[in-house]
Formats: sequence, C-alpha cells, structure tokens
Amino acid sequence: MTQAPPRPWPTELEFDRAAKLLRVAFDDGATFEIPFELLRVESPSAENKGHGGGARPAPVTGKANVGVRSADPVGRYAVRISFDDGHDTGLYSWDWLYELGRDRDAMFARYREALAARIASDEA
Repeated sequence: MTQAPPRPWPTELEFDRAAKLLRVAFDDGATFEIPFELLRVESPSAENKGHGGGARPAPVTGKANVGVRSADPVGRYAVRISFDDGHDTGLYSWDWLYELGRDRDAMFARYREALAARIASDEA
C-alpha cells in the first residue's frame, strides 16, 4: 500500500496591505502571491460557494479594492481572514491557499468571465 505524498505546509504568510496581496510560501518550495480580491471572491464560505450543494451563487462584485483587516489561525489547518467589507466567515485551509496560488490565473479568468456575464445580464 502506497502512502499519499505529504501535503505542502505553509512556512510563511505575509499580508501586504499596500499591495493588497497575500504572499505565501510552502515547504515544497512553492511561493505564491494571491491578490486580496481573489481571496475574497473565492472565499470558501457558504455565502460564496452556496448552501447545501445547490447552484453556486452569482459572483461577488465590487471587490477589486477589498482589504484585509486581520487573519487568525484556526487550529493547525487554516486561517480565518477578516476583510474590510465585513466578510469573515471563510476558513482558508492550507490546501485551499495552495490551490488558490497555483491556479490563480485560471480562477481569476473564470471569475472575470462570470462577472462580465452577470453585468451583461443585469444590463439586458
């Protein structure tokens, strides 16, 4: 029986409020810069992901300049990020932060497409 490879573990979290991004480093050598906007719109909270496995809610709008007020560890597995728009219910696991960093460009592209579609439908 083979064991799963160890999951990357964060070695550094730096919230750069001026640049509005999180710099995160992992023990596998990966480093990422994740914009606060992406952290906010991809929050793992039920508000962003939907409740009970139903359809995902419409994309969150107006978060291009969102800031981070605080970040608090949750056990040894996650961080709770409090944003300056009042949102503070998402728990960002180390795995989710790694995925956000690794797939940042693709996630941003999907978000912007969904946002554009929402704006177009609101204007119609």
